[in-house]
Amino acid sequence: MTFQIDYEAQKKLELPYEEIVTTVIEACLDYEKCPYEVEVNVIFTDNEGIHQINKEYRNIDAPTDVLSFPLVDYETPADFSHVEDMAEDYFNPETGELMLGDIILSVDKIIEQANAYGHSEKRELGFLVAHSMLHLMGYDHMEDDERKVMEEKQSCILEQLGITR
Repeated sequence: MTFQIDYEAQKKLELPYEEIVTTVIEACLDYEKCPYEVEVNVIFTDNEGIHQINKEYRNIDAPTDVLSFPLVDYETPADFSHVEDMAEDYFNPETGELMLGDIILSVDKIIEQANAYGHSEKRELGFLVAHSMLHLMGYDHMEDDERKVMEEKQSCILEQLGITR
């Protein structure tokens, strides 16, 4: 597994963020029974950095807490049965790992939302990584039924890890 974690924000999270990110990513992959070694890139930025990315890629002129950029197309969420048919598109030729995509997190939002929701920064970070990983595996929350599925999966993953409110 390759988890590239880049910390570009000035403000520091006072917690073992690399360990939390790695643990949550692995738990999500196990929960969804991903049969491959994967590659995920994670970038920690600030509100200004994520605002610019949100504006450029989503035409939303505001900061957000997390952005997910999946590299795999799914007909059904977390259905990995087709990825080998498009190996040249989905697998890193040097490592053989499935390239799931990129996660971009706002350190400012992690801190703000942890305070606003009355839970730890660890819980907020864990939640955002789990949420984003589900997006990288094809889940969405545009419809109410999709939202309920994602929320249930996020809760189960975080509970298994003991990352609760």
